[in-house]
Amino acid sequence: MSDEADTASGAPEISGFHRTAILVTVTMSVALYAMTITIANVSLPQMQGALSATVDQIALVVTFNIVATAVATPMTGWLAARFGRRRTMLVAMGGFTVATLFCGLSDGLAELVGFRFMQGFFGAPIAPLAQAIVLASYPKERHGTVTAIFGMGVVLGPVFAPTLGGYLSEAYSWRWVFYLMVPFGVMCLAGIWVFIRVVDERQRLPLDWTGFLALAIAIAAMQFMLDRGERAAWFESPEIIVEAAIALIALHIFIVQILTSDRPFIDPRLFLDRNFAVGLLLTLIFGMLMFTPIVLFPSMLQSLKGYPDSIIGALIAARGAGTLVGFICLLFGNKLDPRIWITLGFGLQGLAGVAMTQFDINVTTFDIAWTTFLQGLGVGFLWVPLTLVTFATLDPRHLPTGMSMFHLLRNIGSSVHVSLSIALVIHMSKVNYAELSEHVSPYRESWRFPLDGLDPDSVAGLARIGGEVRRQATMIGYIDAFHLYAATALAVVPLILLVRWRKPEA
Repeated sequence: MSDEADTASGAPEISGFHRTAILVTVTMSVALYAMTITIANVSLPQMQGALSATVDQIALVVTFNIVATAVATPMTGWLAARFGRRRTMLVAMGGFTVATLFCGLSDGLAELVGFRFMQGFFGAPIAPLAQAIVLASYPKERHGTVTAIFGMGVVLGPVFAPTLGGYLSEAYSWRWVFYLMVPFGVMCLAGIWVFIRVVDERQRLPLDWTGFLALAIAIAAMQFMLDRGERAAWFESPEIIVEAAIALIALHIFIVQILTSDRPFIDPRLFLDRNFAVGLLLTLIFGMLMFTPIVLFPSMLQSLKGYPDSIIGALIAARGAGTLVGFICLLFGNKLDPRIWITLGFGLQGLAGVAMTQFDINVTTFDIAWTTFLQGLGVGFLWVPLTLVTFATLDPRHLPTGMSMFHLLRNIGSSVHVSLSIALVIHMSKVNYAELSEHVSPYRESWRFPLDGLDPDSVAGLARIGGEVRRQATMIGYIDAFHLYAATALAVVPLILLVRWRKPEA
């Protein structure tokens, strides 16, 4: 196959059709990877029952996928420089497709978590490489429009994935949410082979293995600590103390290495670019808000309300619909200052979080749908402006590395906030249960006339009372997690004042 250079290489302009084919191919690839998050979340309750797992154990199916992405994402810049963007995309999509197949074939929790880790590890380079290829294929004055189109296409996967995943899980089993994606992975692989024909100036750059391994160990140890902390009683457990120590030591080694090495894994001079540094901080918080609700809602709705998977999938799909509406709004409003959209995006997510804190055990499907839609609308308003302000002043030579950092911090934020939210739900459920139980006594005046069989004088009545108290206590635990979500969204708004913006000239 004859290679055709892209605009970034300084070679002749590529044709409009070829640009469109590239945009469609990479958008489909990222959409497929994005589907793995939302489509699996809907099936978490069914996986939990089939694999005999607890709430925090089944959450590993999500968090370890995100952790693997966070670990592998920083390698994207080095992989692109060493092997070329096209070859790296081919290997990433091929490995992702194979790992997805084996996720569906898994027979145990450990096996499923392992293949989800591999799915995230191979899928990690897809998003930053795809975005870098799109930006390199179009002139700078069209970056706002093409990024909105790219983002809108990417969100179509998460829009349909929850509904489809819910019906597949209900009609067949949770395994089919993974089997479904395999043929589409093969199609994307073929598209990359045919249309991505960029000629990269490959460099035999040495990889800073010390920096990479230190960062990977720090992220993995921190995630283990957060996932296991509540079950192991936090720092009363030697395991948690060891994991925290490993994370701190590895982080120290990583920081020292990038500051002293001649060829660091991540060049610290990139952070001297003010917009890039502030943009990454905003992206970290954006990542914290991105997946937390769609991880919490399925278990809450099924365990406390008894909703079937298909209804849960439809409710979560409202978030994707909101994101799609947000991207459409940006297509018509891309001339506005991106700081306005960023403020609106975080503000809407904060508003949704405040509304979620008003939920109770009688929460309706409408309550879930409109707050979920509002979260998605905030995500739609944020994605493109965050990308624009983060890379507005960054040297184009550092685009692959910058994109890697962008997606790294987004994924770290997601995994940390999901783990903290689940730990908060579990911990506060225990606290609330203890507090509510104090009010259950046959000697209290309020229990003289028990209703609906809630009779504290009988064994069956006590069992029903215990179940209802536990149900109410768990709901309050979820509400506490929603308070954390709302506080995170609203606390970031003052940071937007640090962003500098000057409209790029054509």
